[in-house]
Amino acid sequence: MSSNTKKKTNQQPINNVEWVSVDDVQPNDYNPNHQAPPESKLLKISILKDGWTQPIVCFDDGEKLSIVDGEHRWRTAKDPEIAKATGGMIPIVRIKKSKEERMYSTIRHNRARGEHDITQMANIVKMLIESKRSPNEICELLQMEDEEVERLAEYAGLPDVVCENHGDKFGNAWVPDKSIE
Repeated sequence: MSSNTKKKTNQQPINNVEWVSVDDVQPNDYNPNHQAPPESKLLKISILKDGWTQPIVCFDDGEKLSIVDGEHRWRTAKDPEIAKATGGMIPIVRIKKSKEERMYSTIRHNRARGEHDITQMANIVKMLIESKRSPNEICELLQMEDEEVERLAEYAGLPDVVCENHGDKFGNAWVPDKSIE
């Protein structure tokens, strides 16, 4: 490996895995992802059989580390069998980003492998729009279609959001002439 490549890889979060107490970590307040019981059981089996193969992505949010990705692994780590295997410790990597950027990261991680609660997704889109993020930026960074962003914004109470990819505002609907019998 060249020294330039080594320098680049040393800067990646995965290069700095730490083991911390499960009690030093907390979920974030915006994750719209939920895990069904069968998948939860499968995750437990996976950690018991394969060990920890992925760290939990965290942000240092003051007293506790806030989860950006890995809430299900964190919840599973509280299971007595899992906790016993590592003495109550979990692997984490830290990232340093604004809350908005962490929200983007959470959604990107989740969308790559899970389903989302529509109300929480709508609230995130609303919060991003209210923080002056453009609908097109949201489409790009979360890999959503413009119609999906528009529908989520409408669901969250922002009916006038229209992505540039959609063109100008929608035209008026055709109304038939009522005088025709």
